[in-house]
Amino acid sequence: MDRFKKIDVKVLSPEVRKCNFEEVCLGYSEEEAVLEANRCLLCKKPACVQGCPVSIDIPGFIAKIKEGDLDKAGEIVFDSSTLPAICGRVCPQESQCEGKCVLNKKGDPVSIGKLERFIADYTNINNSLKIRKNPSKGLKVAVVGSGPSGLSCAGELAKAGYDVTIFEALHKPGGVLEYGIPEFRLPKDKVVKKEIQNLKNLGVKIETDVIIGRTITVDSLMKDEDFKAVYLASGAGLPKFMGIPGENLNGVFSANEVLTRANLMKAFRDDYDTPVFVGKKVIVVGGGNVAMDAARTALRFGAEVHVVYRRGLEELPARVEEVHHAQEEGVIFNVLCNPLEIIGSEDGWVKAVKCIRMELGEPDSSGRRRPQEIEDSEFIIEADSVIMSLGTSPNPIINKNTKGLQLNKWECIDAEDVSGKTSIEGVFAGGDAVTGAATVILAMGAGKNSAAAIDKYLTDKYLTK
Repeated sequence: MDRFKKIDVKVLSPEVRKCNFEEVCLGYSEEEAVLEANRCLLCKKPACVQGCPVSIDIPGFIAKIKEGDLDKAGEIVFDSSTLPAICGRVCPQESQCEGKCVLNKKGDPVSIGKLERFIADYTNINNSLKIRKNPSKGLKVAVVGSGPSGLSCAGELAKAGYDVTIFEALHKPGGVLEYGIPEFRLPKDKVVKKEIQNLKNLGVKIETDVIIGRTITVDSLMKDEDFKAVYLASGAGLPKFMGIPGENLNGVFSANEVLTRANLMKAFRDDYDTPVFVGKKVIVVGGGNVAMDAARTALRFGAEVHVVYRRGLEELPARVEEVHHAQEEGVIFNVLCNPLEIIGSEDGWVKAVKCIRMELGEPDSSGRRRPQEIEDSEFIIEADSVIMSLGTSPNPIINKNTKGLQLNKWECIDAEDVSGKTSIEGVFAGGDAVTGAATVILAMGAGKNSAAAIDKYLTDKYLTK
């Protein structure tokens, strides 16, 4: 075995997968997982753990895979992460745990994400996870939103012995895990549903179709329903647009709408009456993971797909793996260009997009080179639809209908520090509702941090004699 070369993971061929919504990555077999685990040096001062937002004992669970004690490996992972099968699939490990691996100095890092996925799938398939939790503390905590931050916080608090109820606005729990990430990256029944069931097994209750700020308020949860603390994890589901001419034409969508219709409403299935029209040629504007998800989804609907991004390929913020898969499947990348106008037909539908070519100038405040228009370089790309994937902001329903809740200049909830403490006593917040759109694992890390802060707050206020 070459210690400096990772065990490659099998994937569906591009020709097969671009025609269906089956999971692209097939994961490790047990034999492959053991071989990959044996590459790990089990460092005494593991930098990989420092790179993990939820501080999983990475050498600990990998050591157990080496020994063949898969049940114990699953137990170690679940102690730190409530959603390991999800994280193993969608986290940007290359910039976090794997990015810190010492093997990077001479070769490939250990495939920590694939090993996490393997052990989480093993425990879910075999129902071998032993649920460990503290005795009941007799205190109720409400969690608003069942996305990764809310689920993470709920799981940690349930382990600690609290009576936790999650309130979800949609008819299915999971938040962005359910409506935002496509089946070919994150299977819903096989993975999301299983992970949520693990939390239910801990005693977490989930009430769907409840819009906090409309159905019930944060204030009434605490005063009338006797919740001693509330964690706001409502995410950032409000899409942004460019403000260019033609955005009101038929055939212009947000990535949120396309992905919600495809994932939550099953628009790709013939037995669901929830179609979404994308036409034969689609332009996706943006370069993040959501843009890749939207582009690859539109491709599976049978369209020719162009990604339009104002910087170059090397500057794409999406994960390298997702860009690579999109290219393999046939997504066309029009980089260093930016839309100026969406051109419509006489009947009010998208006909084409007028773009302008760009070049990279001096770095901006984020450290990335600023894109600049090249004079007289306009050109036209024909299209039947345009999908805008320019980021999202928090939905204002909760923020504007919670008395005393302080917001920052970006209209996100203003949290005091990593604890998530807000301007209202007993109310904490985290994830995209605080930071704006970010990754699943960062939202989970925020949920875990706030769970610890809520535990301390409730202990000091109600449980310390």
